[in-house]
Order: sequence, then C-alpha cells, then structure tokens
Amino acid sequence: MARSDGRNNSQIRPIKVSRNFIKYPEGSVLIESGDTRVICTASIDEGVPHFLKGSGTGWITAEYSMLPRATHTRNTREVSRPKGRNQEIQRLIGRSLRSVIDMSVIGERTIYIDADVIQADGGTRCASINGSFIALYDALNKLVNDGKIISNPISEFIAAISIGIVGGQTLLDLDYSEDSTAEIDMNLVMTQSGNIIEIQGTGERGQFSRKDLDKMLDLAKTGIDQIIKAQKEMLKK
Repeated sequence: MARSDGRNNSQIRPIKVSRNFIKYPEGSVLIESGDTRVICTASIDEGVPHFLKGSGTGWITAEYSMLPRATHTRNTREVSRPKGRNQEIQRLIGRSLRSVIDMSVIGERTIYIDADVIQADGGTRCASINGSFIALYDALNKLVNDGKIISNPISEFIAAISIGIVGGQTLLDLDYSEDSTAEIDMNLVMTQSGNIIEIQGTGERGQFSRKDLDKMLDLAKTGIDQIIKAQKEMLKK
C-alpha cells in the first residue's frame, strides 16, 4: 500500500516546532506534524482550584478546540461549553502532562494549557500533547529562571502517536485519509522510558487480535522514540 505522502509504514510525518510563537504566554509553540498544525500555550496563574487550596501543590489543566475552518468543512465555533470529543481530548492532554510532573515543586500555582488546532489532517490530539509538552517545559523553566521554583519538576519526556491498520497494513502516524478509512485506530501516550500513560484503541470496522495489538504497540514505540528525540533537539536550541 502506497501512502499518500510517500512515507513508509513505520515513518512519522515531518515535525516542525516554532517556540515562543506567541508573545505573552510563559510557554508557546506552533507545532506542525505534516499538515496538522496546532498552537499550544502554557499560562501560569497564581492560585489553585478550591480542592487544592492549602495543599502546597499545583495543578495543570488543559483546553482543546479547533478553529471553525481547521477541517475540510466549517465547524460551528464553540461559544459555551466544549463538545464531547473536545472535552475528552483536553482531559487526555491534562492527564498526560500531570503524569510526569511533581506538583509539589510547582507550589500553589495553576498552569493552563491551551491547544488550538488551526489546521487538521489527522493526529490532532497527539500533536496537541507533543506541542503542549514543549510549551509546558518552557513555562516551567521560566519559573526556575525567575526564582519561583528550585528546579524543573518534569520527571521524563512524554509523547503521543497514532497507529492503525489500514488496508490490512499496520501504519504509524495516520493522516486524515488513513484515519478515516482505518479498520483499527489507536492513539498511544508513552513516556521516554516506555511506560504507557494511555491507550485509546478501537476496532472501527471489526475486531483485532492480541498479535495485532502487540505489533501496533511495538510500532508506536518507534514513533514515540522519534518524537522525543525531536523534542530534545528542539529544546537544545
């Protein structure tokens, strides 16, 4: 099966990250994964939600949305509450980032992550996690540089990738044309050390075996390794 952009089955799309993309947030990036583009910002606010007051620990929460014309047809702009899909994705972003942060180091501060998709071609939740991690890293470094915390509380890098079975073949990092026709569709969030934070997998057009699952997980790990390597190279600059 020839992929539309000429990649082989185990190849991720080109990733480009523009840091400090927006002037005012403590951390901000534009991440481009193929033709998917997401603006991710990390904003620091003094204070925490009511359930954490007096605990001495911080909180990280996320919001996710798409511009009305981020896709082939115009979506309705969200003006009150997020759609169910968007709620699910923003909770995934928040859970993923909190899993590798020592909240006690942050103190009673809240970091708001905003992931806004400006162009969607598959893998928007994965690109949002990958870009938001870099924005969060920069925001936490700003707290360190300002003398507000003693060290960056990130324990290890994380990344997210999509995998699927399309036309009977296992593919890494699906674009929209592949995702929309996949027999099996899966998203994986994983740490650098190989621990799994979340698996979201569905047999869109039937069932899949344990052998299929193992093959997808192995392929996903190669993608995670590539993305984390790219993240580290970008943060060195």
